[in-house]
Amino acid sequence: MTNYPLTELPESATPPQRTAEVTRNTAETRVRVKVNLDGTGQSHLSTGIGFFDHMLDQIARHGLIDLDIESDGDLHVDGHHTVEDVGITLGQAFHQAMGDKKGIRRYGHAYVPLDEALSRVVVDFSGRPGLVMDVPFKSAMIGTLDTQLVHEFFQGFVNHALVTLHIDNLKGDNAHHQAETVFKAFARALRAAIEHDPRAAGTIPSTKGSL
Repeated sequence: MTNYPLTELPESATPPQRTAEVTRNTAETRVRVKVNLDGTGQSHLSTGIGFFDHMLDQIARHGLIDLDIESDGDLHVDGHHTVEDVGITLGQAFHQAMGDKKGIRRYGHAYVPLDEALSRVVVDFSGRPGLVMDVPFKSAMIGTLDTQLVHEFFQGFVNHALVTLHIDNLKGDNAHHQAETVFKAFARALRAAIEHDPRAAGTIPSTKGSL
């Protein structure tokens, strides 16, 4: 039996960090998004809508994703273009940063409670955009964020990240709590789905061979 020195054994390669920076300029908004999917949850957020910034911070903190988002939008009209375009640009950044998706877990889900509220989010990095969302907000506004725009944010994200996303608020009487459980569960589901699976290193998690 031949004994080989430990120094000759191959070392496992650490995958490079997955990063992207995307800028979207229209007549209504100017948005810049920078992401590091393998970050530590740091964020720099400036959209002009305080509660929206608070929700984006949940994605960073609980998804362990570094987020740098700046938006200059037509808030004198309302928040619609800003929230939707941030969702679109964040989706584009995710799509770029994910690359060929080799070695990821692909699927992620999470349940998150906050006091009386409970939400469930399930995500699939399938390459096919689809959103099913059932969140009966108990208030039309949370701070200066129109709660209808939460759907617009996620629709923009899934259309450009090319993911399938199911969002359900199962319980909740306070709109702030409802939104916060949704965004925290989204972050946790993302974190699980984009993680590298050591048992599937270098392989595409699909029988089709591509996502």
